[in-house]
Amino acid sequence: MGSELIQIIDSLVKEKGISKEAVIEAITSSVLSAAHKKLGADRDMEVRFDDKRGEIELYEYKEVVESVENPDSQVSLKDAQAVDQEAEPGDVLGFKIDPRSFEEFGRIAAQAAKQVMIQRVKDAERMMIYEEFKGRVGELINGIVRRFERGNMVIDLGRTEASLPHTEQVPRESYRVGDRVRAYVQEVQKELKGPQIILSRKNPEFVRKLFETEVPEIGEGIVTIEAVARESGVRTKIAVSSKDSDVDPVGACVGMKGSRVQAVVQELRGEKIDIIAWTKDMATNVCNALAPAGIVRMIVDDDRKQALIVVPDDQLSLAIGKRGQNVRLAVQLSGWNLDIKGETEMKELSENAQKSLGEIPGIGAIISQKLYEEGFTSSEELAKADPELLTGLPGIGKAKADRIIKAARDYLKTKKIRQPAEPAVEEKAAPEQEPGRSEN
Repeated sequence: MGSELIQIIDSLVKEKGISKEAVIEAITSSVLSAAHKKLGADRDMEVRFDDKRGEIELYEYKEVVESVENPDSQVSLKDAQAVDQEAEPGDVLGFKIDPRSFEEFGRIAAQAAKQVMIQRVKDAERMMIYEEFKGRVGELINGIVRRFERGNMVIDLGRTEASLPHTEQVPRESYRVGDRVRAYVQEVQKELKGPQIILSRKNPEFVRKLFETEVPEIGEGIVTIEAVARESGVRTKIAVSSKDSDVDPVGACVGMKGSRVQAVVQELRGEKIDIIAWTKDMATNVCNALAPAGIVRMIVDDDRKQALIVVPDDQLSLAIGKRGQNVRLAVQLSGWNLDIKGETEMKELSENAQKSLGEIPGIGAIISQKLYEEGFTSSEELAKADPELLTGLPGIGKAKADRIIKAARDYLKTKKIRQPAEPAVEEKAAPEQEPGRSEN
């Protein structure tokens, strides 16, 4: 029996790929479950596995007492001292049950032991798969499409299956059963029926990992992907930088005759990819992100992470992109709020803003121009401003800043008083109804 059991254990370890300790724990637990089912759930028992002989040992523990009241949990002092001469009342002794009595467990107990062992082996296998794939979150993985379930693709990974949800699929892509697919391991969930491995081909990180695979300089740490912005199936923008001045990050990602970027485009099934150089100057990054549109002027607010960008009128649609795609990707890439305007629109806004600011007593054309360049577009904004914001402007100190803001507030009060009051609405009495009539 010992050699046969060892062979069974070695076979499970080899076929299932789980640890020997997990198999032994499953077997001993199944035997203990069968023992409790046959002898009683309240019995204090323990199952041990003798690794050298390959045998299972079953022990039952009982308390030593002067007078036995419950034979299932107690043993008399006389019987205890026959086993251990130093036994005293209150001690707990373990009695080994003869392995030949295992046959007494019967068919039901044996079947229960088998079911528990199978379940424990499955649990151990699931746990091992969970631990393996939990450490692979953020990696690329290859599999084969096995079936479709309500729009979700079930991917065969060899040892287990993964799910590519409909929401993580690229709309332009289509697969059939048996097709090979590469995807990004987005999440691994631990559930009772086994680990749920969620894949994605829509996640922007999928593109990042593809470039890490194709560009050796990224793996070596010379080139870094600073940001990725993506509208899956249509266009992706990636920003890259280099730690080595001799290595062009954009050229490294493009590759000889575009070989590297084309490999990524092929995996993405024709999705367009823009690669831009990333610098320490955010204004330069925003300009690069909006390429190919040219930029005439940019007003940057570092604290609020926003920028007002002026482009030539004939390039406004190019900067915004089809259905706003270009500016959306630029916003994702930079992490800034971008407001894009044409030169003509910007000129009109400038004139209106300076006119509004110039109406404030004591503020001439020069100061209104400075205030506009600082971002103030109306007397209302200026009246709410903090004087500290104005002291940074050339020629404006603390006292002058206070006077300018006070003048703006006084101007608004005067303007409010001068506004004509709304005419009163004359109320008319409702016509009297004739007796016996009602209006519906």
